[in-house]
Amino acid sequence: MLDFRIKTFLSVCKYMNLTYAAEELHITQPAVSQQIRYLEKLYGVRLLVREGKKIKLTPAGEVLLSTMTLLRNDENAMIKRMRQYNEKKKALIFGVTLTIGEYVIVSPLAQYLKKHPETDIHIKYGNTSLLLEHLRGGEIDFALVEGYFKSHDYDTLHYRTEKYIPVCAAGHRFIKDVKTLSDLLPERLLVREQGSGTRDILEKNLETRNLSIPDFSHLVEVENMHTIVSLLVQDCGVAFLYQAAVRQEIESGLLRQIPLADFEMEHDFTFLWNKDSVFSEYYADVCGELKTCE
Repeated sequence: MLDFRIKTFLSVCKYMNLTYAAEELHITQPAVSQQIRYLEKLYGVRLLVREGKKIKLTPAGEVLLSTMTLLRNDENAMIKRMRQYNEKKKALIFGVTLTIGEYVIVSPLAQYLKKHPETDIHIKYGNTSLLLEHLRGGEIDFALVEGYFKSHDYDTLHYRTEKYIPVCAAGHRFIKDVKTLSDLLPERLLVREQGSGTRDILEKNLETRNLSIPDFSHLVEVENMHTIVSLLVQDCGVAFLYQAAVRQEIESGLLRQIPLADFEMEHDFTFLWNKDSVFSEYYADVCGELKTCE
């Protein structure tokens, strides 16, 4: 088990506030400070420094936080797996982004469940940034995301590559002739919320052309993919989505892809879990099996 001083350090890092850490741990603020000083003396380095009224981690503190967070998460995973042996069943907790959860993972997951009827599965939905927080906090074993992430922080397994396309209602009439991405700026854009992988990809693509989402004449921000697709079918604007999310509507003639001379994009869907976890091999096996179930 992690030393209580390490748990104090992790709590301080969680809030970057000694008072909040003391409240969470039900100890006094001087006790928190004493335990941090003990760790600094033990390791012979400064872990925290003050900048005005705020505290921040030193480079050494960053190393300790990264290492101890991994150990804490592995300890929690170890406890969960040991208890599973007593209960004679397995359990997985993983996260998926909304697009993947609604349009991609259902069939592979169904096949996995049929092969492993003894396994209990808990799935958390969220945008990419939220799932990365859950992963760092040890709340999920692994995640399947479409957004950008710092690859050096995680072990990964490529799931598949999906086309990312501009779409509109089949009968949509454009305000002006559309040949390039900038020709769409007079249109109403339907877009996901900040932190969504789907939005992040669009923002980065626009940046390469010195454009941004506010450059579109009107904006509708929606946190639910089904709502965006439904609004598209009702001819309420244009959107940039993964082909998987609108394949059925395109094939049925409700929506159509907008041909653009300067826009052709694909993006990876990726399994990821905390780097160097002692359970990395296990997570890789599970993710690999889900991949082959596609």
